[in-house]
Amino acid sequence: MTQAVDPGRPGGSGSSRPAGAGAMAAIVALAAGLLLTAGSALAVRSWTSTAAEHLLEPEKEKPKVAIADQAEVAYCTPQFKQVLERVLHSCGLAAEGEGARRGCKPADVKTFASISDDDFNALFTPLKDRGGVLMFDEGRDELDERGKKLLEERWYARKGARYFFVVARASKTGSPSKNNALSHRRANSVMFFLKQLSNDPEIEQKVGLLWLGNEFAQLSKEYCSWPNSRADEKCDDEPINRSAFVSWVDCRL
Repeated sequence: MTQAVDPGRPGGSGSSRPAGAGAMAAIVALAAGLLLTAGSALAVRSWTSTAAEHLLEPEKEKPKVAIADQAEVAYCTPQFKQVLERVLHSCGLAAEGEGARRGCKPADVKTFASISDDDFNALFTPLKDRGGVLMFDEGRDELDERGKKLLEERWYARKGARYFFVVARASKTGSPSKNNALSHRRANSVMFFLKQLSNDPEIEQKVGLLWLGNEFAQLSKEYCSWPNSRADEKCDDEPINRSAFVSWVDCRL
């Protein structure tokens, strides 16, 4: 009698795989599972680490664009700003609102600001290249064309500054009362031209007028080397004080 062959038994004639092949498949499947598990663990760890870094080190702020009116320059030392603030407040230049006083005569500077001639001139000395000296004829308060040109150049060189100073003077020729009034008219001439030039309804809050006559803070002939509207003319202690110094001031207070 012929014996039936069991396909599942070794040596049978059915399509059975060798024992070694089955073991190898099991090992490969196990290894793939381990790799998948390890990869998932690494991904979770990486995500967790990155999230922790973001919590501990927030995204750095982007650099802010420089704002001109917040800029400071080298001459804005604590000493300079102290003198500047004294003059601003004592002369009403830092006041806000309609009707605020925007002017300072010699008595105001000497009595309320409590600074010496040298301290006052020191306030403007660092502004040599920033400002300009508008020259006037003796006994006159009209701006000539060269004075208007220099004033226009300085006005449009604002660079974000907040205050524009006009410091008018008169020479020693004549009485103090006469020269006080003359320097006041010179300051007003500058202001009148600026109003025409700028057509700015808020110009009163930008321009500070000071008129010193010949009583306070006279300029020496060394100031003749500053940019002025009559650089081609002879200059000494007399003509340099028949003038109005103008400049933007860049310091923050």
